[in-house]
Amino acid sequence: MRFTVLGAGLQGSACAFDLLQDASVTEVRLADRAFTQLPAFLQPYVGTRLTLHPVDARDADAVGAVMEGSVAALCALPYYFNLPLAEAAVARGVHFADLGGNTAIVESQIRTLDAPARAKGVSVLPDCGLAPGLVNVIAEHGIRQCDTVSAVRCYVGGLPQAPTPPLNYQIVYSLEGVLDYYTTPSWVLRDGRPTQVAALSETVPVTFPEPLGTLEAFHTAGGLSLMAQRYAGRIDTMEYKTLRYPGHAALMAAIRDLGFLGLEPVTVDGQQVVPRALAVAILDPLLRKPGAPDLVALRVEVEGHKDGRAVSHAWELVDRADTERGLTAMMRTTGFSLAIIGRLQAAGLATPGVHTPDVGVPPDAYLSALGARGIELRAR
Repeated sequence: MRFTVLGAGLQGSACAFDLLQDASVTEVRLADRAFTQLPAFLQPYVGTRLTLHPVDARDADAVGAVMEGSVAALCALPYYFNLPLAEAAVARGVHFADLGGNTAIVESQIRTLDAPARAKGVSVLPDCGLAPGLVNVIAEHGIRQCDTVSAVRCYVGGLPQAPTPPLNYQIVYSLEGVLDYYTTPSWVLRDGRPTQVAALSETVPVTFPEPLGTLEAFHTAGGLSLMAQRYAGRIDTMEYKTLRYPGHAALMAAIRDLGFLGLEPVTVDGQQVVPRALAVAILDPLLRKPGAPDLVALRVEVEGHKDGRAVSHAWELVDRADTERGLTAMMRTTGFSLAIIGRLQAAGLATPGVHTPDVGVPPDAYLSALGARGIELRAR
């Protein structure tokens, strides 16, 4: 059984590593423009079950040639590659899954590829990382345990284990992506209607078992994928909030409101400067702390009725970096999630066509696979 993994960054490398732990996987083809920093945990597999394929993701035909003969192509590249590379996979009869990150692209994948994928008997599953991805499958798992649902609340955060003031945060993927989430309105359900609310708003405390303790949660975009639209008129309240150490949201809202995250250039000493680019240039080296262990915290709450009685369900996890292997918690919960989806596709458990994972994969099989990797979901 052969898989192709697109992107040799943090998440693609974690995805490839997870696939290689399965003896039935005979080859993982790892494709990227260059392989200058392949992590140590992949080195023992290079040249045997892991093959490296230099290719430019902008050349969909060349990437498609690498996919040829694979059971699934798993994409850990930036979101703007997802549509053309999904098209290349479907054309070759190869399952495709990606980390998503842009709802408009997901809607385009559904609109243009659902019928061709069904005709080929393959599945295309966007938004298959942590959030969106893992958190949506858990939410769907809770929804299916109720006859009717009144509220779904999702909380997810990637955090440093040893926070440093004033932001108490470290970069675990892309600062540009984080700042997008902090400036883009979030879709929620209010009284059953899809509604947009401001990022960094409506901060609430969320308490986890010690030593993590109380965090804060606030609105950010993208975490629900298309669930708000899917459940419009059927669930009164649905929202996704990001978790951070207390005080982070107020500081970032002040930075945003003062204009430092703007995209319109301003003139400084005769030079055009984009405020957000300046913010990234200053903050990125301060917040990027290689080797500093991270954690991922998650909670999903579902309220509704079952057999005429009010019920509530809640699940949470706190996953920590695997420092022995050099795998961050974000890599485990994001890259491993993508690999799990790929295996479910290969096993014929994913619904043909284009679906987000809350629709396209069986929650029980997915959550069981998480547990097998030590990513323990605990009912509260």
